[in-house]
Amino acid sequence: MKLFNEMQTVIDSKSINEGFSRVAVSAFVSCLDPNVEELTDIKTAVSEAVTNAIVHGYKEKQGKIYITVSLFENNNIRIRVRDKGVGIEDIPKAMEPLYTTAGSERAGLGFAVMESFMDKVRVTSRPGKGTTVTMEKRIWGKNI
Repeated sequence: MKLFNEMQTVIDSKSINEGFSRVAVSAFVSCLDPNVEELTDIKTAVSEAVTNAIVHGYKEKQGKIYITVSLFENNNIRIRVRDKGVGIEDIPKAMEPLYTTAGSERAGLGFAVMESFMDKVRVTSRPGKGTTVTMEKRIWGKNI
């Protein structure tokens, strides 16, 4: 796939920045003319990935969240949300619906939501080093 355009941003792992990340990513992909459903899917998936980094990656401390959005030919997008937090010991277990390490205040559906709204979701992680969530989706708007 040929890269058409790319943006990167770094935010503090504060819950007030989750909304910014949703809007920034959706504004960037808007050049592909996504429909409302596609845009909502992207915003929701980004929100879940960023929230996971805040709640699970950094837990009670603060760090940086790195977001990269890449637009490719044929309207393919790739979104990476990366943290340098605690990491995930057992990725398959963490991706099971209803599994959470944050207690009863969390539903444990973050990865399931991402997978339902995006075409592909990959998670890589190293304990003590952080986690990267890579999400891909094809937009059926105008071709670039």
